[in-house]
Amino acid sequence: MNMKSPQYLIILLLMVLSSISFAQRPQEQRYDKEKFEAARVAFITNRLDLKPEQAEKFWPLFNKYNEERESLMRKMSSISKESEGNISENQAKQLIDQRFSVQSDMLKLDQKFMADITKVISHKQAVALGGANRDFIRQIYRMNQRGRGGN
Repeated sequence: MNMKSPQYLIILLLMVLSSISFAQRPQEQRYDKEKFEAARVAFITNRLDLKPEQAEKFWPLFNKYNEERESLMRKMSSISKESEGNISENQAKQLIDQRFSVQSDMLKLDQKFMADITKVISHKQAVALGGANRDFIRQIYRMNQRGRGGN
């Protein structure tokens, strides 16, 4: 079997995803980040049909974007936590302003990322990226639910 064939990538993805769900520590329900990322790479590479030369340039951009996005999401979460409880009107106004600032930063990050990756992959592949990433997360979630005895 050709190592670049879609069937190979699907088999690899299924093996990695299976090991993620079985490798969980029973009490903590943690996942192996390396296996998770390897599964994401295989899934998205296959879904977007990335050529090796595209993947080589795409993944560093995607990983940097994800790190920056996660940082902004942590800021947004922190703002939400601050808003819980008894706060003054002035504090509420400041939190709203902070939230809009972070949302603005997220939009700028998304725009820069799209500008950068469309130099590496096609616009069609870039549009498909969001759906592929969501589908990957859904699949992980479903596998995790099945592993816990869910439906």
